[in-house]
Amino acid sequence: MEFGEKLLELRNGKGMTQEELAEDLFVSRTAISKWESGRGYPSIDSLKEISKYFSVSIDELLSSEKLVTIAEKENRANIHRVLDYLLGLVDLMVCGLIFLPLFPHTADGLVFAVSMLEYCDVSASIKVIYWVLFLTLVAIGMVIVILNRFNLERPKRVMIALSMGISVITVLVLAITRAAYATSVAFILTTIKGMLFYRREKA
Repeated sequence: MEFGEKLLELRNGKGMTQEELAEDLFVSRTAISKWESGRGYPSIDSLKEISKYFSVSIDELLSSEKLVTIAEKENRANIHRVLDYLLGLVDLMVCGLIFLPLFPHTADGLVFAVSMLEYCDVSASIKVIYWVLFLTLVAIGMVIVILNRFNLERPKRVMIALSMGISVITVLVLAITRAAYATSVAFILTTIKGMLFYRREKA
């Protein structure tokens, strides 16, 4: 007997509706419906709750093979979650390009490093491009963290891909405008992000 059939049998044995069981297990009725119809399986934590609720062992609910599959899937999801938080945090670190002294400023024949807030050795249009790129990356980082919090996988993947593209453009723009220190920092952040993204895809 499959897990969904066992759950349905246990629920009917207690004379409960899907809504009542969902309420007792602190899950949605849709989740119960999905499990009973065989369209999905509960998490390990939910399995423990079901096992405790109906006073049956987890082994009675699921085969060990299926249990291992669920555990592996959860492990991958947890790795993705951690890596996605890190990807979002790397984007938030772009704030350093705004506030750290990374841009060259020439005064009295000497070159000083200043923050972007004080940087005036480029045209206004270039500075606007800097602001747009930096603030866009910071905003994307915040969105990734929020989407990760609510487990919204599809929009999160779109934002991560967008973040990678804008990061590469940022490095190129900084290199073209000869902001050497800022280019180095942006390149390091982009490299870190690339490694995290690669690790995420391999997990």
